[in-house]
Amino acid sequence: MNQFRPKGFIRPLQPELQSIKRAMDTALIFITLYLSLNIYEEPFGREYLGLFIVCTVLFGIFAEHQEIYHGWRGDPLFDDAVRILLSWIVAFALIASSFFVFDLGFEYSRQVLELWLPLAPLSIIMLHSLRRSALSYLRMHGLNTRNYAILGGNSLGKRLNAALTEMPWLGYSFVGFFDDCIENKQRRLDEDMVDVIVGDFKNLLERAQEGEIDHIYITLPLRAEKRINQLIRELADSTVSVNIVPDFFTFNLMQSKLSSVKGIPVVSVFDTPLNSSLDGAAKRLEDLLLCAIILPIIAIPMLVIAMAIKITSPGPIIFKQMRYGVKGEQIEVWKFRSMSVCENGDTIKQATANDSRVTPLGSFLRRTSLDELPQFLNVLSGTMSVVGPRPHAVAHNEYYRKQIQGYMLRHKMKPGITGLAQISGCRGETETIDKMERRIHHDLEYIRQWSVILDLKIVILTIFKGFVGQQAY
Repeated sequence: MNQFRPKGFIRPLQPELQSIKRAMDTALIFITLYLSLNIYEEPFGREYLGLFIVCTVLFGIFAEHQEIYHGWRGDPLFDDAVRILLSWIVAFALIASSFFVFDLGFEYSRQVLELWLPLAPLSIIMLHSLRRSALSYLRMHGLNTRNYAILGGNSLGKRLNAALTEMPWLGYSFVGFFDDCIENKQRRLDEDMVDVIVGDFKNLLERAQEGEIDHIYITLPLRAEKRINQLIRELADSTVSVNIVPDFFTFNLMQSKLSSVKGIPVVSVFDTPLNSSLDGAAKRLEDLLLCAIILPIIAIPMLVIAMAIKITSPGPIIFKQMRYGVKGEQIEVWKFRSMSVCENGDTIKQATANDSRVTPLGSFLRRTSLDELPQFLNVLSGTMSVVGPRPHAVAHNEYYRKQIQGYMLRHKMKPGITGLAQISGCRGETETIDKMERRIHHDLEYIRQWSVILDLKIVILTIFKGFVGQQAY
């Protein structure tokens, strides 16, 4: 029989604790609104009560989507803070839009809203931080801990244990590696695992039944399907949580997801991070908000550049070129003309150092990336995104897709004005396959790791790293 152990006292209360978290966040939203009203000596009328209710409901919906109240205890605090901030901003943006559409803004004090906008999410983030710190302290001192064991003496098990060991604040205590391969002649242990196995499966099952283990991670290879099924059936005679860790690292996964078709589990190997309608909407909203901020700032510089191009060299101001967009569909990308010729055919020569085709003004525009500014109009039209893999000319795509494995996977997302490759130093001419492979590596890594937070980080770093470079000519 499993005995009650005080060290895991929080687990049975998880549903109640999640409700308490929501209630405390709701209370903070109300308190910060009330404080904002008092600071500016505004009465708490029915209009503000309605605003509080609507904002709380919207924030709750987006917070639920961001899994703020269902996150794993190992989620970084920064990620939690960003999810809170994003949920609040989206909720507030929808309310602000309704003010504009229905002409309701006159009912509310602008000063109050300007104070409440940052105060509410910062208060919630601070509360979550304090709660995390308290739980981490308890776990570091042996309370609210979990014992885990790994079944499988292989490199995958080592990687998993190393990852969990690096996060002591999670309160996970490692019992040991278990493997019965010594008796099973069909499978061998990894050489460096021979001395760290503390027992076989029989020992593991006994300790699980005695309540000494909370979580078991099975890291056996996929080919051991029958053995895994047998182990799971036997572990059902305990209350331990069983987790299968499939070794998908043998595949070049990109946005891998687990889904089901009428109960049949399906693992996607190559996928887009924007399959979710909410993620797609978040990415589009991000693009529109960034355009709303950036376009008024660059409008006059764009006009000056357009006039300078017209004065300094004959030809059109805007250069339009066909490139591949999302799903490999061809799109027309706009740039300020920086060359004396406009190539848009099956064979296009990349710009090189001291290229005679580049005009003097064009050289400056290319070096500072100012020639890319018209692409914000592409973003508005929906064919591009502010952040994403840079679009290549169709001719270059057709060449490199035959040379680099996985090249076309970069088209699982819309092309961008800037991207992870650009802030990582991959700009300018790709005269060797190695340089293009490095760029593609960053593009695919961006798609694997995509989030709104990563996009904002890239936008900020572009200001300092991405605009000017000696490799751009």
